[in-house]
Amino acid sequence: MANVFEPDFEEIEGPPGYVGRGAEIGRQAGAQRLGASLYELPPANSVCPYHWHAANEEMLIVLSGRPTLRTPDGERELAEGEVVAFLLGERGAHKVTNNSDSVARVLMLSEMNAPEVAVYPDSSKVMARQQAPGTPATGLRAIFRLEDGVDYWDGELEDGGAT
Repeated sequence: MANVFEPDFEEIEGPPGYVGRGAEIGRQAGAQRLGASLYELPPANSVCPYHWHAANEEMLIVLSGRPTLRTPDGERELAEGEVVAFLLGERGAHKVTNNSDSVARVLMLSEMNAPEVAVYPDSSKVMARQQAPGTPATGLRAIFRLEDGVDYWDGELEDGGAT
């Protein structure tokens, strides 16, 4: 049975600055179209890089601690119990970091729409994935830098355009 106070955590072993513990509470509760991920962040760690979604609106609920939220409007410290919505597109860009001296717990809620495109403005990357976020990465999942983009017809014309 899913429980945000006694979660079935897994270790998140990302690069420095992106470690902690996480629990897929939505999946544990049996949800199919809503995602709920609980994150426990030690000091000086973030949930994920600054990003925005094209297909899935998200919402953050601070369960404990005082994490810092970065959005297009800047950074601010969040209070326990605070709820913040992240809309689709650039206006919903966000990053959650624990800049405090104690552990923070946040619950991220999300639609589970597929396919999904996520954009990472700081690193000029885009991710396209066939599956909804939080689901096993089966099928198409590609991450690339925006400057690597090619023309729509690149590689499609065998004879240089003459037909």
